[in-house]
Amino acid sequence: MTSHKIYDAPSKLNIFLKIVGRREDGYHLISSRFVRYDALRDKLWFENASAKGFDIVGDFNCPIENNSIYRAFTQLGRIYPSKELFDFAAAYKVIVYKQIPSGAGLGGASSDAATFLMMINEAAGLKLSNEELTRVGAKVGADVAFFLSGYAAANVSGIGERIEPFSEITPRFTLKTPPILCETPKVYQTFRLNYGDRAQSNARLADRLLTMTSADILRAEYEAQDLNDLLLPALKSYPELMEYREDGWFLSGSGSAFFRGEL
Repeated sequence: MTSHKIYDAPSKLNIFLKIVGRREDGYHLISSRFVRYDALRDKLWFENASAKGFDIVGDFNCPIENNSIYRAFTQLGRIYPSKELFDFAAAYKVIVYKQIPSGAGLGGASSDAATFLMMINEAAGLKLSNEELTRVGAKVGADVAFFLSGYAAANVSGIGERIEPFSEITPRFTLKTPPILCETPKVYQTFRLNYGDRAQSNARLADRLLTMTSADILRAEYEAQDLNDLLLPALKSYPELMEYREDGWFLSGSGSAFFRGEL
């Protein structure tokens, strides 16, 4: 590889996020509109490695074994092992320029994992299909499938693995990202303990929202807590978020980023 191609890992916004049930294994079932947000993205590329062994260089707040890129590589090697993969991983390290804040509900970790899978598939000549990459991504995180799909907007269900493209012209957005790291498991646990009895009414509203464009949803004057079932659990889990809450702003995912549409 004579040049180091730079790959973009975009973020995403949840226009709405409804919790509509729970599986027997404890995972919550969602109904959501994901919109790719290209204005905020990480950048990834490969560089020659000075030492043998898979390495990731970037500003991360977790041990390497918990890093989504590392987990994507581990699962790729387990499900589709090949000489091309391991030789390439020994010769090159992954460089990540982080711009998507962690714990913001913007899908940064999932996007990094999806982008890594696409870039190593291309650079190492693995010739895996998108379906095969998605199989790997599902072992890393539920949102990885959306980023692998390439869709600008999609209705997302299940635990995040069911992706249906939604054709629309998405609004322009303004984003604010408080310096607060919201841990998704903690927010979901707070939801389960305090708000977990609303699945039936959540599902009825979700059915309506799934048919509406993102612009129409944001114009409809829904309350922020009606569009995102994790807003109140996030505020309860992280009271400092209240400082950033304003009318007309909506929480993405499990927080802490707020957005509004420029309609």
